Amino acid sequence: MGGEKGTARRSSLSVAPMKETLIEGLEGSATYTVTADMSPPHLPMVVLSTPDMIRLIEGTCLTGISDHLEAAETTVGTHVCVSHAAAAGDGEVVEISYRLTTIDRRRLTFDTRVTCDDRVLSEGTHQRAVIDTSRFG
Repeated sequence: MGGEKGTARRSSLSVAPMKETLIEGLEGSATYTVTADMSPPHLPMVVLSTPDMIRLIEGTCLTGISDHLEAAETTVGTHVCVSHAAAAGDGEVVEISYRLTTIDRRRLTFDTRVTCDDRVLSEGTHQRAVIDTSRFG
């Protein structure tokens, strides 16, 4: 996952125009250091919790495509389907990577992957909906 490649897509069913740069194939990643506040409180050691891993996945996808949205647009998470197959401990760096695989009207689907060194912590999909914030107020 790297670079910004993709094929243009536009559906006649689009509710409102979105930037032409928002295309299938957009990829990106971000890194985060695991800290104690990301750990489940019931464990005697510090590890990245599943809810915090999902928060990082959502935030990475949101931030990664923000330049491809109109000024009054943002995205909201609508679905997450990910594994959590390995642990990352205190001070370790995790990398969240995504690839925008499908744009269906205003619904975006991302393939996601979380790694730490050579370990795959998570793989799955995440969906976000593009919303027009000017309609709220």
